[in-house]
Amino acid sequence: MTKTTKIFGANSVKVQRQKQPGRSSPSLQNAPSRWEKTTLAQFLRLPLYFLIALLCILGSPVLAKVPGSSNSSSQLPINSLMSLTLAVDPASLLQQGKVLYNTGNFAKAVEVLQQAVQAYKQQGKTLRLAATLSNLSLAYQQLGAWSQAQQAITESLNMLKGQDGNQNLQIFAQSLDIQGRLQLTMGKAEAALATWQQTEKIYKEVDNKSGVVRSLINQAQAWRTQGFYPRSVKTLDQVSQTLKSQPDSIEKTVSLRSLGDALLVLGDLEKSRQALEESLRIARNLQSSADIGASLFSLGNNARKQQDKAKAIAYYQQTVAASPSPLTKVQAQLNHLGLLIEDQQWPEVQTLLPLIESQLDQLPLSRASIYAQVNFAQSIEKVSSAGFQASSKNYFSPLPPPIRLRSRQAHSPLSTPHSQLPASHSALLLASAIQQSQTLGDKRAEAYALKSLGGLYEKTGQWSEAQDLTRKGLALAQSSNAPEISYILEWQLGRLLSAQKDINGAIAAYDGAVETLQSLRKDLVVNKDIVNQDVQFNFRDSVEPIYRQSVELLLKSQEGKPEEKILEKVRQRIEALQLAELDDFFREACLQGQRVALDQVVDQDNPTAAILYPIILPDQLQVIVKIPKQPLQNYTTQISHTEVEKLLVELRKNLVNPTATKAVQTQAHQVYNWLLKPIESQLQKSGVDTLVFVLDGALRNLPMAALYDGKQYLVEKYAIALSVGLQLLDPKPLVQQQLKALTAGLTQPPPGFSNFAPLLAIKSEFEGIIKAGVSTTSLIDGDFKKKNLESEISAASFNIVHLATHGQFSSRLEDTFILDFDGEINVKDFDTLFRSQGKTIVELLVLSACQTATGDSRATLGLAGAAVRAGARSTIASLWQIDDESTAMFVSAFYRELKSGKITKAEAVHRAQLQLLKHPNYKAPSFWSAYVLIGNWL
Repeated sequence: MTKTTKIFGANSVKVQRQKQPGRSSPSLQNAPSRWEKTTLAQFLRLPLYFLIALLCILGSPVLAKVPGSSNSSSQLPINSLMSLTLAVDPASLLQQGKVLYNTGNFAKAVEVLQQAVQAYKQQGKTLRLAATLSNLSLAYQQLGAWSQAQQAITESLNMLKGQDGNQNLQIFAQSLDIQGRLQLTMGKAEAALATWQQTEKIYKEVDNKSGVVRSLINQAQAWRTQGFYPRSVKTLDQVSQTLKSQPDSIEKTVSLRSLGDALLVLGDLEKSRQALEESLRIARNLQSSADIGASLFSLGNNARKQQDKAKAIAYYQQTVAASPSPLTKVQAQLNHLGLLIEDQQWPEVQTLLPLIESQLDQLPLSRASIYAQVNFAQSIEKVSSAGFQASSKNYFSPLPPPIRLRSRQAHSPLSTPHSQLPASHSALLLASAIQQSQTLGDKRAEAYALKSLGGLYEKTGQWSEAQDLTRKGLALAQSSNAPEISYILEWQLGRLLSAQKDINGAIAAYDGAVETLQSLRKDLVVNKDIVNQDVQFNFRDSVEPIYRQSVELLLKSQEGKPEEKILEKVRQRIEALQLAELDDFFREACLQGQRVALDQVVDQDNPTAAILYPIILPDQLQVIVKIPKQPLQNYTTQISHTEVEKLLVELRKNLVNPTATKAVQTQAHQVYNWLLKPIESQLQKSGVDTLVFVLDGALRNLPMAALYDGKQYLVEKYAIALSVGLQLLDPKPLVQQQLKALTAGLTQPPPGFSNFAPLLAIKSEFEGIIKAGVSTTSLIDGDFKKKNLESEISAASFNIVHLATHGQFSSRLEDTFILDFDGEINVKDFDTLFRSQGKTIVELLVLSACQTATGDSRATLGLAGAAVRAGARSTIASLWQIDDESTAMFVSAFYRELKSGKITKAEAVHRAQLQLLKHPNYKAPSFWSAYVLIGNWL
């Protein structure tokens, strides 16, 4: 009888340090990973900023078959395994290491696997030694011990090179899988890609279809890490086709679930749902309760991402009923709890809290159980902060006696000698999590639990204790190469120092947090782990405030005397926030910013343009401005964020109403006073004719052209453009050449989109472009299809693409699209649609009938995303849909002005808007102000 030695995580690409691959089962080669069941719930609770560029490898642990080893103890609990006399049986040592690894006890797994390595070396069993070394590398990687991980995998591969035979080749491929994971972790994406292409070749040679699927998903991740997003998607499509040809099996349901989870991270929610539903169908046919629960859990995460909370909760409840895994049950309940807290469903929250806690107490000690405990503690704090107390005193009332934490090194009190923990249930849970982390030797888990406990001290104003815990957590995170925890701790430290009036220290801590965030972004996140797997975060909670609070501290440090170096730092930080917001929108680090010398851009290249950075802070509105030949300056209006938001929302509502001109002027005058009145005389003296705004927050929902100085609209005095940041769009003049436009439009909306009105004036709009002297190729109605558009753009050199079709901009990627004859074209497809061979070929993109989503205060994020994703150097779009005839008039006037070749695009828009303003039927701001120019204004 042939026995086996297992490489228990060979398929696991390094995506998260906290993942928990594998579960024991009688059929080990088919055992789906527990991590694959839990990862997406963890992902969805994290800042979306950190989810950009991730493709997850979530398949079952690959178990190489090597003659002579044993898996007889695969079902024994850890305690039983620990009691075995293992020194004489390296196969049992290997199995114990597998169980320890699966339960998250990586430090102990390393110890046991090292013993197994020594035993196999003494026995001279090369293949078994090589497999064990691969597993040892995997465990080292979980601990962040990169040099030891590299040494182990190199030794393993050196032993396996030149081996023949189906079984030996599979072991070699699995070891290569682990090497690829390490390479990607260390930032060597090209090397990882080559490694996984080699594993694909080997798996094909030995006819291992599931191995081929894993290799392809790994390759998709490597492509994505290098910025080749279309190639990544194409590879995933190949995975999908490969799976279709396979018969139903446990491996297929696991692979489909892996694909669905990867697509969820990519933002393709519909394809993700289809793959997950197919995975669930197969799991049910095979009556695999573990896989049924895992697929239900992923479907719950998909529904949550689509903001269908009712369906997500239903899936989570089904997960609890179906899954045999206590951990999966708890994580589903924690996700359910998070949704209930969001909606303030307090009776349901009260029912669920004790159920979760009773199950937490039953979980075996592991990294995953510690994170679940931290999650639960944070949920309790959220409920407590919301003021919900009824019948919940067991969770929120003070609990004596005080806890004494022990330090990692000397078993002395963790905090100051006389300090005590905040006496609350959440504090007890966090203290327990810290102690359990120390028992496991898990520095990352300990660092995050320390952060959370420090946060409790912060809430109670116990600055010294909070600072002590935070610094200890930061030291652990930094020593563990865990920047995804470090930035949160650096941010917390910055807040604590600021509260103690140590402004310089706080600025340094915030600088560290921003620098860490930038390093994570630069590495496209995929090379880093998200350690706080069960923590409930999102971009607006955990990333955006760091930039804003940092800016506030920097401005405060000027002490009433503007310092140009500080203002330049603030300007760059606000631009970095703009990039981070777009990364979050697209769920990938797709934007490659570059440092721009503002003096060069304005003083030398654009001496008639001024650039303004309005910044909305909690208690003030700041404006930083660069006027040609002058140093950066700033001015402040003391006003609360709430008051600013209220006025901007009211103004936006009035702007779309042609009869509300008087109200518009009154409110637009107030905004003008905030943004421009302090420098209006300087602008006039400097000869500025163009204003470029890098807008912040709700200001992005407004057309700056409609600002009113009491006598004139801003558009009557200046050409106006918007920028998402000079880091992305360094302005350069329009190359003088023949204007050649591809025009495409729909006179009637496609089936299923009856909420959009007909656009009957499209033909006259296109005729106006032709009359302006622009060479055009047109696709109208049935000819306007994505494939035709893409084909035309690729085949000819159009410097303008003009789309007269309905579209919608939203803060949600899924809801940002334009319509063609067949339906929606999502903004995420713009990069392939408007570019050829990855190169930008469109100078100007015009979207003449689009609008921002109703009721979405951040909808213009989608507009900025469309402009950036298309790669066009300039984009003209409308913030709301306006009169069909006035649109045609504006378009004709714009192209006539642009065709003259003597003015900038911003000036051409300016003149076209003035023509509408002077027309007796279209003088209301609702007609002419909707058009905005984004990007290159020259």
